[in-house]
Amino acid sequence: MRRRALPFLTLLVAGCTVGPDYHRPELSVPSEFRGRAPDAPAGAQSLGDVAWWQIFQDETLQSLIRTTLAENYDVRIAAARVLQARAQVTYTRSFQAPDLSGSAAAPYQRIIGDQDRAPFQFKETFSPLASFDLFWEIDFWGRLRRATEASRGDLLATESAQRFVTTTLVSDVATAYFQLRELDLELEISKRTLASRENALRLVKIRQQGDVAGMMDVRQAEVLLFTAAATVPDVERRIEQTENLISVLLGRNPDAVPRGRPLLQQLALPAVPAGLPSSLLERRPDVVQAEGQLAAATARIGVAKADYFPRVLLTGAVGAGGIRIDSTWFGPQGVLAVAPQATIPIFNWGRTGAGVDTARGAAEEALARYQQTVQGAFRDVSDSLVEHRKRGETRVQQEALVESLRDAARLAGVRYRGGVSSYLEVLDTERQLFDSELQLAQAQRDELLAVVRLYRALGGGWEASPEQRPAASTGARAY
Repeated sequence: MRRRALPFLTLLVAGCTVGPDYHRPELSVPSEFRGRAPDAPAGAQSLGDVAWWQIFQDETLQSLIRTTLAENYDVRIAAARVLQARAQVTYTRSFQAPDLSGSAAAPYQRIIGDQDRAPFQFKETFSPLASFDLFWEIDFWGRLRRATEASRGDLLATESAQRFVTTTLVSDVATAYFQLRELDLELEISKRTLASRENALRLVKIRQQGDVAGMMDVRQAEVLLFTAAATVPDVERRIEQTENLISVLLGRNPDAVPRGRPLLQQLALPAVPAGLPSSLLERRPDVVQAEGQLAAATARIGVAKADYFPRVLLTGAVGAGGIRIDSTWFGPQGVLAVAPQATIPIFNWGRTGAGVDTARGAAEEALARYQQTVQGAFRDVSDSLVEHRKRGETRVQQEALVESLRDAARLAGVRYRGGVSSYLEVLDTERQLFDSELQLAQAQRDELLAVVRLYRALGGGWEASPEQRPAASTGARAY
């Protein structure tokens, strides 16, 4: 009989944990990312594993990113949320331990007046008492342990959200900076074209004054000039607006932004490795955040299920004091009290069951969100891979088009000066050349932005740079 009762007694003392334990759900993970170039290296290495200061080697851009990660308000908000989540873990876990508090009291009473009116009252009393009070809920069914697990899952999700903010800011600053450098290149092309067309208009006017060219040629040359002139202020407007965007990302008021390397000297990546799709589940912050939320929701099922079982409370007090009555001391006196309590749920109109159903529904929602986030992450990587490859092919074709139009513009000028063709041919080729040069600058920018989007899709960019890392560890986590 004793042998049969021993397992039950061991379970009763140690307690059990109700509710499901969290396990990562089975996912359909592809063997490789769709969109990967045939010549791209395969294997576990990924562009997302490379630190951001090794990807973006422009010293000015690195300085802008460091300033953003230190001063941006989204970073500060995310850091404050992490502090809250860590404190919440400590707060929730504290309920698993006994709550011991101390108290002291020294009531004094003196009655002034006719004692005959109060025959059962003493004239003077003084009753000092000091005690230690104990309150402890014995966690037989794991309700408090599951609550701590849920808080830890929330902390993991919050820390991953902070990493996601960092990754987003790194990519946003790099994107805005590359757009700014591309606009600088557009402004340079526009001003160079404007100067060239001013010279062309001057030559056409000289030819018109010598009766070699007509007034129509002058008007066509003016069309070319005014087209380039109208482009300059529009590009300057976009430059200032992009500088304002970068300034806000830096946590500053709108101001000018320093420049570093030219657009074509920003990145030098002969191949872009994507790595294994399975590693994306550990590296990408939003995926880790969704999994932390799923783990927390799973633990809360156990918290809700524990309400089906009795709660065992242990309260007690120990103290010492005395009583002085009319200048006479009685004591010292001691106080010792132990009061175990148990509450058993009997009938509450389905409130406990509704709580369990609510927790299960929240867990199912978190599971669907996690699966959706993983699927979206695979799509982001595949879209970024194909975009990077096709942007490169577009840029190569655009470079060939610009070279062809430059030679066509040169030949059109020679033919016009030789009297073989009209200035309309020069007008058409010059217009196409100017537009193609601007489109080439945009194609070069888009290829760089495709690398930035791929880097973000692979979960890179949240590591702290060597200048931002603390010199020593700040200690263990709060859990």
